[in-house]
Amino acid sequence: MVKVDCSSLPSTLIESELFGREKGAYTGALTKQVGRFELASGSTIFLDEIGELPLDLQAKLLRVVQDGQFERLGSPKTISVDVRVIAATNRDLAARVKEGLFRQDLYFRLNVFPISVPPLRERPEDIPLLAWRFVRELERKMGKKIESIPRKTMELLQRYPWPGNVRELRNVVEQALIVTSGSQLNLRLPDPRESTILPTLKGMERQHILGALEKTNWRIKGTGGAAEQLGLNPSTLYTTMRRLGIPTKQERDGIPS
Repeated sequence: MVKVDCSSLPSTLIESELFGREKGAYTGALTKQVGRFELASGSTIFLDEIGELPLDLQAKLLRVVQDGQFERLGSPKTISVDVRVIAATNRDLAARVKEGLFRQDLYFRLNVFPISVPPLRERPEDIPLLAWRFVRELERKMGKKIESIPRKTMELLQRYPWPGNVRELRNVVEQALIVTSGSQLNLRLPDPRESTILPTLKGMERQHILGALEKTNWRIKGTGGAAEQLGLNPSTLYTTMRRLGIPTKQERDGIPS
């Protein structure tokens, strides 16, 4: 797989990086260069941050995706390639199409098999697995051994809105490892008030239920329980908790149901 980060390349170099150039194609082009599409022929090219690609190059990209053909800079010769294209972006491409910042025809050509990855704040059940994954990755580099993450700390991680998604979680874990001297992770979360990301309805629902559970010491049924506090049937609350990835008290404590 040939990888290209469209956001890290200067706009003046993206075309030659993708499609190649001939010697003397422009000032400073002292040698011939094979482009990434040519290198990926018979294989796969991964275009990361495709939403950052300039409009003038999108037409040329469309031709490659559609017909498998392009010309190197400075050459009239048409090159044919057979390439599988995978594109990724953190932008809303449909919105950028409406704004005139992304070609509609290219959008539809790329949107053959879309995979949407929800933000971290909408999948809190993944946070413990990711946190431990980063701990195991980073502790080897730092020569440390972490044996436990306090349950309260993990709960705080799952409540934080994570405006920076997985990258921010990794940074928080790395900072925690730097200041931790023992075997228990000493972690400090960023102030969520500094986030400019509005919480989702799902996230707000989760926070509301967690608040009721804490207020009732995680008791769901009966008079004064969380279900009564929320005006829900206990079975409805159980179903909602499973949907939102909120464990019961027994599940948190590792007690078989």
